[in-house]
Amino acid sequence: MSTDDIRKTAEHKMLQSVEALKNSLTKVRTGRPNPALLDTVHVEYYGSMLPLSQVANLTLLDARTIGVAPWEKGMGAKIEKAIRESDLGLNPSSQGDLIRVPMPPMTEERRKELTKVVRTEGESAKIAIRNLRRDANESVKKLVKDKLASEDDDRRSQEDIQKLTDRMIIEVDRLVASKEQDIMAV
Repeated sequence: MSTDDIRKTAEHKMLQSVEALKNSLTKVRTGRPNPALLDTVHVEYYGSMLPLSQVANLTLLDARTIGVAPWEKGMGAKIEKAIRESDLGLNPSSQGDLIRVPMPPMTEERRKELTKVVRTEGESAKIAIRNLRRDANESVKKLVKDKLASEDDDRRSQEDIQKLTDRMIIEVDRLVASKEQDIMAV
């Protein structure tokens, strides 16, 4: 493995960390409803736990309500219970075959709480990126130690990896700031 391969691997893993952050930020509720909010809810379906999106259609009914239409009639009560017991603070109600999930208005206290959650997610992503930088630098040092790369390669690789790390951390900061604005805007 060359220093270039190590850098490319580190970049790929750092991009995965940024994508994981984007994914986890979609689950943080802002004032606007988003069916992706319910992606973390799992429902028991014939003995196994499945994501809600695999047992029902999720739609936006209006500006404050998500509609959940189970594919099987008997699933309504289980879905309702799973949403109620999730840590999302939602209170679904059934209307025939359709389950309505109204989004409560955001209080100032809840906004601050969600902002802290977003910052924590961002910090976790930064830690993951820094750990990847450390691992990449250690791999390059091992190449130098095994005489498969020169000291110059080591220095050059560390600079490249640091620039890459800085770029990824700026992207994480941008995502966190954007999500904080979404939370505070509504």
